[in-house]
Amino acid sequence: MGVPVAGGFDRYRISDDPKNERTRCSAWLQSNEASVLIDVSPEFRIQSIRAAIPQIDLVLVTHEHMDHIAGLDDLRAYNFAQQSSIPLFTSRRTAESIRSRFDYMFGEGRYPGATEIDMDAIEESREFRDLTITPLPVHHGSLEILGFRIGDLCYMTDTKHVPDSTKQLIEGCHTLVVSGLRWEPEHPTHMTIPEAIALSSEVRASTTYLIHMNSQVEHRDTEEKLPDSIHLAHDQLTIEIPVP
Repeated sequence: MGVPVAGGFDRYRISDDPKNERTRCSAWLQSNEASVLIDVSPEFRIQSIRAAIPQIDLVLVTHEHMDHIAGLDDLRAYNFAQQSSIPLFTSRRTAESIRSRFDYMFGEGRYPGATEIDMDAIEESREFRDLTITPLPVHHGSLEILGFRIGDLCYMTDTKHVPDSTKQLIEGCHTLVVSGLRWEPEHPTHMTIPEAIALSSEVRASTTYLIHMNSQVEHRDTEEKLPDSIHLAHDQLTIEIPVP
């Protein structure tokens, strides 16, 4: 829901540290040849301005929940600037959901000026310019969603269970980005922070960043409790990932 949540409820739980002001999860990856966006949050317009994202060559969508796709409408500014549609890779189910929820963007009834995206299902590794993109199936409760491995980065949000086959795909990665909702209690559809720490250790990630924390997680206090190789991500965090 973002932190603080609408109405400022539970605001008392966290300090005024700017890192406790968390918008919904999106990530921007810039390689030598490609600008790639992972998920399009409700605050994407604000995020894109803050990060000064000049171009978007590809969008990857993990799943159809609105905190990960509600910003799709704001991609139209990039359509206008780039004078082209934008390719989007996701699961078949998520593509169908996007077509249903954003029906005005598609088909004969498409509204003039609406966002133009070319959706394609990604079910195995795909090459895009200088990147290899591998889908990482994980479970968000009973819902199978996608994470993505791009080079030595593994990005998995809204994760509760990681199948062994996916663990093999992320084994030994340089940078793991994974959700850690709160310390406790256990949640039916999201990993807790201790569960995320255990996953990081199991797959031997060099560095791990936790995302998708709720308003019970205070940034500074949590950072002090985490292992040296694990950190809380924060809005506008920038990291460099070596080419494997």
